[in-house]
Parts: sequence; C-alpha cells; structure tokens
Amino acid sequence: MSEREVDMELVARVQRGDRRAFDLLVLKYQRKIMRLLSRMIREPADVEDVAQETFIKAYRALPQFRGDSAFYTWLYRVAINTARNWQAASNRRPQTVSSFENDDGETFNQIDSLTDESTPESLAVTRQIAQTVNDAINALPEDLRTAIVLREIEGMSYEDIATSMACPIGTVRSRIFRAREAIAERLRPVINNDRDHRW
Repeated sequence: MSEREVDMELVARVQRGDRRAFDLLVLKYQRKIMRLLSRMIREPADVEDVAQETFIKAYRALPQFRGDSAFYTWLYRVAINTARNWQAASNRRPQTVSSFENDDGETFNQIDSLTDESTPESLAVTRQIAQTVNDAINALPEDLRTAIVLREIEGMSYEDIATSMACPIGTVRSRIFRAREAIAERLRPVINNDRDHRW
C-alpha cells in the first residue's frame, strides 16, 4: 500500500466517524506542518497555535475532502492558508530563522558534496554555507520561500506544490527557479563558484 493509499484509508475512516484515524494523520504530519509553519511565523508558540488551528480546520473540512489531490498536499494548502490568514490578522512579518535545519538531512544536495567534514576548517565552511543558505531562504519573498521549502526541504513534487499553493505549475517552476538563482547568488562568494554555475 502506498503512502497516499494509507492516507486515503485513514481519511475514509475519519469521514466515517473514527477520530482515532485523524490522530494518526496528526501524528504522521505534525512535525512536517510545524517545520513548514516555522518558515512563515516568528514565534515558536505562535507556530504551535497555527499548527493546531491547521489541524482543527483540516478536521472540520475533511468530510468535504474528495481525494482529488494527495491528503498531505491538501493539508499543506490548509497550513499555508491558515498561516497567511494569521499573518494578515495579526499584521506580522514572515519568520526569520537563525539557523538552517539539517537535523534530518534536510539540506541542499550540493552542500553535502562541497565539503569534507573531517577537519575543523571544513566544518566551519559547512556551517557558513548552511547559514548562507538559511539567510538566503529567509530573505526571499514569501511565495518564493514557500515554493523552495516545499520542494527542497519537504521534497514535494511540482504538481503537489502547485496544488498546495493554488497556482499553475508553471508559476511553481518559475518561483523555484528564481529562488534557486537568489540562493546561488548568495552562495557564490562563499563557495567561489563562477557565475554560470547552476544547482
């Protein structure tokens, strides 16, 4: 059974009144939703509140979920919309994170191949690269930042990102391209790459 099929079975159980099935969906996606929201919202307590609101909204809307997209794609869209509504209602600016999350191997593939972690110097370079990438991501406009996080950190397909962000797939491709260009521009001085390098 694929992940999507497992999710659809759990959704069907929730739609039949099985609340424990929704608990399983929350357990499965809570960490990913929190990670996504932490890229959009400044305070950890607010991230928790918006995540909780996301799951409440998802639970209430689940009876109308038809399965036209994968459950996680739909859930990410609920989370993104909930965060945007929260920001608009509270007039807050998007998150600026001080460190790049790579505890789960969530890093751009090129970074892994650039350094040898066997020396203090290379560890310092790795940290500098990670910080530069993090700063570059956080400096992006929200639409570019969301698209690149969903693609590179969450590993979502272009189709799923388009669904989550409620925009055409061409727009997603453009946003990801522009985000990668901006990140590469910030990385060039750090890794001494030439101007034609693409990752």
